[in-house]
Amino acid sequence: QVQLVDSGGGLVQAGGSLRLSCAASGRTFSSYTMGWFRQAPGKERESVAAISLSGGSTYYADSVKGRFTIARDNAKNTVYLQMNSLKPEDTAVYYCAAAPRVFISGIWTMSSEYDYWGQGTQVTVSS
Repeated sequence: QVQLVDSGGGLVQAGGSLRLSCAASGRTFSSYTMGWFRQAPGKERESVAAISLSGGSTYYADSVKGRFTIARDNAKNTVYLQMNSLKPEDTAVYYCAAAPRVFISGIWTMSSEYDYWGQGTQVTVSS
């Protein structure tokens, strides 16, 4: 049983920055691949970023590459998503997710592969 609590969303102007946090319960945080997903109204949930167990490998959707950075602090059982140069298209509910295994290439983008999810935090970017 793992509980994820994501936070940090809010309202920002285009070009602004926001940092999302996801705090995980349990003592095996370092055994989980962590990911961030987002879902806008009327849209499918899409992968945004993921980070490996040790933090040595990261993955980003093309739409956010160069603007977003995912990081993890295993000592604090926390994963972060630093979002810079925000665009109105980034408006969505953002969810952190955890998968208790290593993913092969491409699998990190599949929401069905993640076992635990945060409650979501709203990010709204005004033009």
